[in-house]
Amino acid sequence: MTVLAAVLGGALVGCAGTSRDAPGDRPAAASTTPSRAPSSAPPAATTPSGNAPGPTGLAPVLTRGPKNAAKVVALTFDADMTADEGPRAAAGEHFDNPELIALLRRLKVPATVFMTGRWAEEYPSQARSIGTDPLFEIGNHSYSHYAFTSPCYGLPTMKKDAIRGEVERAFGAIRKTGARNVVPYFRFPGGCYDDASLRALAAEKVTAVQWDVVSGDAFATDADAVAEQVLDGVKPGSLVVMHCTRSAAPVTGQAVSQVVPELRRRGYRFVKVSDLMRG
Repeated sequence: MTVLAAVLGGALVGCAGTSRDAPGDRPAAASTTPSRAPSSAPPAATTPSGNAPGPTGLAPVLTRGPKNAAKVVALTFDADMTADEGPRAAAGEHFDNPELIALLRRLKVPATVFMTGRWAEEYPSQARSIGTDPLFEIGNHSYSHYAFTSPCYGLPTMKKDAIRGEVERAFGAIRKTGARNVVPYFRFPGGCYDDASLRALAAEKVTAVQWDVVSGDAFATDADAVAEQVLDGVKPGSLVVMHCTRSAAPVTGQAVSQVVPELRRRGYRFVKVSDLMRG
C-alpha cells in the first residue's frame, strides 16, 4: 500500500490540496493522529534550536514543543491557494477567511498563519493586515501549493530543482504586501516531504513546521467534531494545524470558538510558533 493510500484512511490533514478533484476531498472520521509525511526517516529533532541545517544537511523539522513544555498550545492556520486557482477566485470562490481572523482578534489568540504566495497576491490587504498585527506571524507555505514530493493527495508535484525558487518567490510575494511579521518557518503543502525536499529547503535557512494535532477541519461540515478532535489531541506544547480558507474549511471559525474557551478553562495559554520554539 502506498503512503498516500494509508493516510487517506484517516482525516484529511495539513492543507491536502484545495482542488476539487484531489483524492480525499471529503472529510473522513475524526482522528487525532496526523499523517506521516513520505520521508525515509525522521530528519531532525522536534525542537530545533535554530534554522541552520543539521549535520545531515537537512532542514530542521518541528512537530511540537518540548515534551516538558508548560501548558501552551500553538494554533496554526494554512492560507491555501494553488497557482492555478485564479479563475476560481475570479468566479467568486473564497480562499480567504477574514471572519476567522477577526474572531482570533476578538478572542486575543496569537496564531501563526502559513501563507502561500499565491494567496498573498490574491488578498494583499488581508496579508498586510495579518502581517502587521503583533498578534500574528506569517510563515511560508510555498508559492504554488504544489507538492514537494509524490504522492501527496493528488497535488501537482514540482521538480526538486524548483524548490528554492518556490520558497523565495513566496517570501517575496508575502513581503510585497507590506507584511512585516514574517518568520523563517516553512510548511510543506499537504505536509508531504522527503529527505531531498529537506536538503533543498536547508539552503533557505528555514525550519519546517509540521504538527502533532490534526484538526480535521479541511472540507469538514461538523464544527463540533472538529472541536472535539482538537480538544482530544492537545497536550502541553502541541502544534495544531487548521485552515484559513472559507471554501475548503467552512466551519473552522465555529470550531475555534469552542476550542479556545475550553482550552483556557483547562489552563492552556496560546502562543505563536516562534514562542513555542523558544520554550
